[in-house]
Order: sequence, then C-alpha cells, then structure tokens
Amino acid sequence: MNSRTSFRNGSTPTVLLVHGAFADVSSWAGVIAELQAVGIPVTAVANPLRGLAVDATYVASVAAEIDGPVLLVGHSYGGVVINGASAQVGNIAGLVYVAAFALDEGETPLDLNGQFPDSLLGPALRPATFRDGAGEPGVELYLKTDHFAAVFAADLPEHVTSVAAVSQRPVAAAAFAESSPAAAWKTLPSWYVVATADQAIHPDAQRFMAKRAGAVTIEVDASHAIALSQPAAVAGHIRTAAAATRAPRP
Repeated sequence: MNSRTSFRNGSTPTVLLVHGAFADVSSWAGVIAELQAVGIPVTAVANPLRGLAVDATYVASVAAEIDGPVLLVGHSYGGVVINGASAQVGNIAGLVYVAAFALDEGETPLDLNGQFPDSLLGPALRPATFRDGAGEPGVELYLKTDHFAAVFAADLPEHVTSVAAVSQRPVAAAAFAESSPAAAWKTLPSWYVVATADQAIHPDAQRFMAKRAGAVTIEVDASHAIALSQPAAVAGHIRTAAAATRAPRP
C-alpha cells in the first residue's frame, strides 16, 4: 500500500496521459493542445504494451519523477495500467478513464467484456509471434488493417485511419488476461468519459464501470478513438478533474 504525499497548497496536478493498445502517444495530440492552451501541465507516456506488470511499473516510475500531484488519465487498456500504477506511487491525486477499463481488483479485461454484448473487437484481432530480448517467443495482438476503422475509429476520416492502421502498436496478448492488482477508484476520486459509439469496449460496459467506480461521468458520441475525434470534450472533462483535485489554498 502506498502512502499519499502532502501536495503543495494550490498546486495544479500534472496530467499524465496513458494510451492503450493499438495506439501511441500521438493519439493524445489534440487533447494535449487543448490542455496546454489553458495552462494545465501535461505529458504523455509511451505505454510499453508488454503486459500489466511491466506497463504499470513503467508508468508509475514516470509519475514518481513528476514534482507534485499527478492526475492519471488512461484510454482503453490504459485504464488497467493506471489502476496498477496508482498502487505503486504516492503522488496520484485522481484518475480519469477515457473509454477505458476501470477494473476491480482481480478482474481482467476479458472478464469484464464477457459480461456485456460482443463488440467488433474479437474477430478483428490478428495474433503475431515475436521474440523478447532473451529470445523467448511470445504472442502480440494487432487489429486487422481492414477492420481498424470500423472497430477503432469509425468517426475519423479514411486518410487518418489508413495511416493509424499501419502504424498501430501491438499489445502483448497476455495483457488482456492479466488481473488488475488493485481497484484504484475505491480510494481515489475518479472521472469517466463514455464513448457511446464505441465498437471495441461496449458502451454499456463503460457505463457499468463508471457507475461502479462512482466516477463523475460524461457521455460523448464518439468511437473508441475518442481522444482523436473529440479532443475538446475529453480535455474538458480532464480540466474538470484537474480543478477538483487541485490542492486548496489555506
């Protein structure tokens, strides 16, 4: 169990953005621009996507290097990662889940998805084998390029999705079967952005997780790539969370 730090009076949290599978830090570009425009400190971390233990530890190490409170924001699988990272570092002021997995302790993404109607994600996955630094084989998952737009980004133009489909970052297959080590939303204030046209994580699953977490929630008509297609709406909810977690002045 981590110990919470005492934040400086009046300090605004730094927003730390954590992308999910099949994406990279560029998926936050519009959100970053919106936050920078209003003076909110923000950084985006390159999620390794190699499995929950590795990913959460890495994100926690990045958060630990930030001087002051941190507002963790996770998209998709990034929600699992911010859950795990929050348990390892003491300067987390709050959590924002963006069309993300807000899991309970011991729950996996597969467990959660199995409770709701099927999305388009499963049939669109393409497994590929790789070897790690020790030469050991593993399996990682891509979205099939001809399924990418429909599953991930149906509200973005074709010239954007065609590039994103071939530049996507794969996720280790084991990541979706790993159990969340904590339910950080039980001890930290939480916010949620539901993408109502999501074809990767069913909107009803998102609503369930948001309600269970007691998260302050908004709904936006957007695909799973909501940070790209609706950056102003996402940034607006992050701004609400940043204002709420700002350390009060005496």
